[in-house]
Amino acid sequence: MSRSSGTIVNPPFVSRSAFDALTVDEVEDSEDEQQEEETPQTQVTSTENTKPSKSQIKKAQKQARTERRKQLKASSKAGTADSSPRHTPSPEESIARTAEAAADVSPLPISHTASESKPTTEPRQEPVFQPEVSEPSLPGPAIDGDAQHVNVPEQYPENSTLHPLQSKLLDDEGQSVSKPDVEQALKSEPDSQEVERTKKRQSILTRTLWTFIMIGGFVALLLMGHVYMIMLAMLCQTIVYREVTALFSLKSHASESGETENKGKKDPWSKTLNWYFFAVTNYFLYGESIIYYFKHVIFSDGQLLPFATNHRIISFTLYTIGFVGFVMSLRRGFLKQQFGLFCWVHMSLLLIVVSGHFIVNNILEGMIWFWVPASLVICNDIFAYVWGMTVGRTPLIKLSPKKTVEGFVGAFWSTLLFSVLWGSYFMRFNYMICPVHDLGVSAWSNVQCTPNPVFVWKVWQIWSPLRVFLSQLLGKSVTVIPYAPYQLHLLVFAVFASLVAPFGGFFASGFKRAFNIKDFGHSIPGHGGMTDRMDCQFLMGVFTYVYYSSLIREHHVSVGSILQMIVSGLTVNEQLELMKDLRRYMQGQGITME
Repeated sequence: MSRSSGTIVNPPFVSRSAFDALTVDEVEDSEDEQQEEETPQTQVTSTENTKPSKSQIKKAQKQARTERRKQLKASSKAGTADSSPRHTPSPEESIARTAEAAADVSPLPISHTASESKPTTEPRQEPVFQPEVSEPSLPGPAIDGDAQHVNVPEQYPENSTLHPLQSKLLDDEGQSVSKPDVEQALKSEPDSQEVERTKKRQSILTRTLWTFIMIGGFVALLLMGHVYMIMLAMLCQTIVYREVTALFSLKSHASESGETENKGKKDPWSKTLNWYFFAVTNYFLYGESIIYYFKHVIFSDGQLLPFATNHRIISFTLYTIGFVGFVMSLRRGFLKQQFGLFCWVHMSLLLIVVSGHFIVNNILEGMIWFWVPASLVICNDIFAYVWGMTVGRTPLIKLSPKKTVEGFVGAFWSTLLFSVLWGSYFMRFNYMICPVHDLGVSAWSNVQCTPNPVFVWKVWQIWSPLRVFLSQLLGKSVTVIPYAPYQLHLLVFAVFASLVAPFGGFFASGFKRAFNIKDFGHSIPGHGGMTDRMDCQFLMGVFTYVYYSSLIREHHVSVGSILQMIVSGLTVNEQLELMKDLRRYMQGQGITME
């Protein structure tokens, strides 16, 4: 039976343009589509290709909805598990995108041919439909039956704003499937600015807490005695040495010899030699200090006498053993790094251990020579921060971008005033100004000594014109001004702490930039490493010792120095002869000796 000429044969595959209208990205079907589905099926003839039937359209829509629900479930789960920041659209953006997408969707044109009412001899082939479901970016629509619509009131005021989170994703039975991805993002991801503010507040709290802990511990050790302060200084220099030497590690790249078996390994002698040289250097330096400050104890004890008289040769022998051990540990594949480590260790010993030795000497000369200079560095650092935060505008140095010229100048004048007040208060206590003769004393001990002349008060005769001016200004006669020479020395210490000591911090900043690190370590919570707190103190300690020993220390004969000369320079017979002469002299003075 022949087919009529006016009938067009149905193609086996429907054109893609008809199904492109079905794949709507998270946008509800328009009201025109709903009305078209409710109208009875009509037969429309067209010269174009035959469109799919109503049942096929419903089947394709249902399949698209099923795929969309699966992807929404997967995206919602991934949204709660993923912690990476994502963009959450605002309500206004969501409404605008929803309206724009809904406007772009036109009613699905459905045309029917006359052949649908007349069966054909050729069987119809079911179209292969692959829905293209895009990633959901808007709140999910409510799906009810075969039609899609937004769950909004039928009537709402004009220009009202519809919140995108009011819609819910429902299945065919009206049950909730999953929350929209936007809602999950809003609930699961906290505000990044709020997180930053919380971290900053926690950091400030931790830093402040540990600042008071360090100050309290420092003052407690200061009151307990000199030996505890010496132990604190040795502990600080040990931690600083560990932090600095840890920056240099021996990792062979096997570039010199091509030996691949050495690649990735570490020289087993690196840390051992580091700490060996550290111990030998401390033995030499602190031995020198003990012999100098405790001659009356060392040279009167027969067991310690061999170590005291041969201290330097013993120290050199120990260093030579370390040097030979270093040469014996040289290995191919590590040579450049081993020699680099050798230089690194000696530089650290010079800048850290030697500086720490001078700080300990300041403690032994009198607690005030350690406490006040260290306080001036801390004071300058605090005032530089305060002035920089309030009036700082001009950068000071590129190595420390936060340092300002205004903070630097303001801290200078503040430290000058603070030094005179702070030092004048502590110079009144014998415990602070007396050199150490007994390591068992504390702040509660009755310490007595002849004070250094710099702590003795003097008077300055005022110049006559200035005397008249001050008398009229104050309303009473002013002829002299009392002062202590130590106050003049305090001004020198304040100038150094303000103008030179900060460059120790700049040096440490450049050091950290060279190694691309923020802090030298995490020894002190909120403050970084011990090196970050001691960078200026080492330079200040060395200056204080050199200035004191050159201009302030009194060089006079002491019992310890005489005893050292007797033990080291006289033979046994000469020592016995000296004892007889000294006994005879004492008896002539009416002093009996047992």
